[in-house]
Amino acid sequence: MSTHNIVQKLWSLCDILRDDGITYHQYVTELTLLLFLKMAQETQTEHRLPAGWRWADLTARNGVDQLDHYRRGLLVLGGAPDPLVAAVYRDAGTSIKEPRHLAQLVADIDALDWYSARTDGLGDLYEGLLEKNANETKSGAGQYFTPRPLIRAMVEVLKPQPGEVIQDPAAGTGGFLIAADHYIKQQTDDLFTLTLAQQEFQRKRAFVGMELVPDAQRLALMNCMLHDIEGTGQGPVRVGSTLSAEGTELRDADLILANPPFGTKKGGGLPTRDDFSYPTSNKQFAFLQHIYRSLKPGGRAGVVLPDNVLFEANVGKQIRADLMDKCRLHTILRLPTGIFYAQGVKTNVLFFERGRTPTGNTDAVWVYDLRANMPQFGKRTPFTLDHLRPFIDAYGERADGTSPRVDGGEAGRFRRFSRDEIAQRDDSLDLSWLKDDNAEDAADLPEPAALAQAAMQELEHAMTELDAILAELGAEVDG
Repeated sequence: MSTHNIVQKLWSLCDILRDDGITYHQYVTELTLLLFLKMAQETQTEHRLPAGWRWADLTARNGVDQLDHYRRGLLVLGGAPDPLVAAVYRDAGTSIKEPRHLAQLVADIDALDWYSARTDGLGDLYEGLLEKNANETKSGAGQYFTPRPLIRAMVEVLKPQPGEVIQDPAAGTGGFLIAADHYIKQQTDDLFTLTLAQQEFQRKRAFVGMELVPDAQRLALMNCMLHDIEGTGQGPVRVGSTLSAEGTELRDADLILANPPFGTKKGGGLPTRDDFSYPTSNKQFAFLQHIYRSLKPGGRAGVVLPDNVLFEANVGKQIRADLMDKCRLHTILRLPTGIFYAQGVKTNVLFFERGRTPTGNTDAVWVYDLRANMPQFGKRTPFTLDHLRPFIDAYGERADGTSPRVDGGEAGRFRRFSRDEIAQRDDSLDLSWLKDDNAEDAADLPEPAALAQAAMQELEHAMTELDAILAELGAEVDG
């Protein structure tokens, strides 16, 4: 049985949970709590679990006794001596109310073709489940799941290397860390060409992340564990707010890969970092400051950001100027619409390198337009790595963006803008030149709900800026 078929079978179990009143949003977390026990059995790592609370102990029971044992077990596992196990089960609970539903889940998980799953890789199986959940619009999980073709392209051009500290300050389910680890393993014969000390570094200290949402962090820890990224203590992805004092605990990095959450202050609170040069209520600008401040000299980054970061005035302009001063911002990839869970969101990837001198590091920015005259991506037209291949080729072989490049002119997708030209545009990085024929065809516009959502996001950004202005004037701002 293929990994795809096993994922389909796992996803079909959500029908059982829906009968117990469990939502799509809760589903993968509920399943992860059970899968962790089963996968520990399959990977011969059950010694990490407290005796009496393993998969066989659960399958040996039935009825009310099984459900009661499972509920007690979640509490026991949340206090397990093994810090990673304790982190996965911290504050875990189950919404399953019917013993028959738990019994059916346990039996169906036990009956899967685990030999095939181990052969194909349990990590790939779990990634497939997360992707399935993210693509299910009812689950709302897409906000924690960056499209994997985009992640692979960013990793391919930035070329993570053994021995580098790689950080994701908005880790979600761990996709960037997993992809960077996979790339390094491909280059090192699954780490075999490294020394034992280097292998130990890759497994325990190379990757670090932070995630605000506990359930997403739980999924990230499971994902990392199944890909043999162990981390230290409670694992490579800690729960916390990067935009609070907790974010200062993240180590300076050689490479940062991130897709900070979309939106403004709602659902995460105002940034409370006192080490930022430019205080802002805009989370994307706050994350951007964290990222370029956290890079070692010569360190590189790829970060997904919405369009407003490229053109917003006031503090936004100051942060962009500071970025271009302290770092060499060398490449911007304008992404097509429709590849994220919020259909109307327009996004970009900024690629930059922390300067080796204090100031004046950006002399020119290359912009690749992958938005104009592109298909309307969605379920009917999936976004794949093939769509990104021309950008990867144009980016060049050097991870720092210094490969020879060709300016395609007014008709091309890749163009160079000098720092002086950008200054003349009031430091706006919203650089476009291609006429988008699709934009004028009403039949190709997103659904009305998507347009309304995009409009609401623009209004949120505007309200955030007004709040910031009022705060600066000493006015009281409603929460």
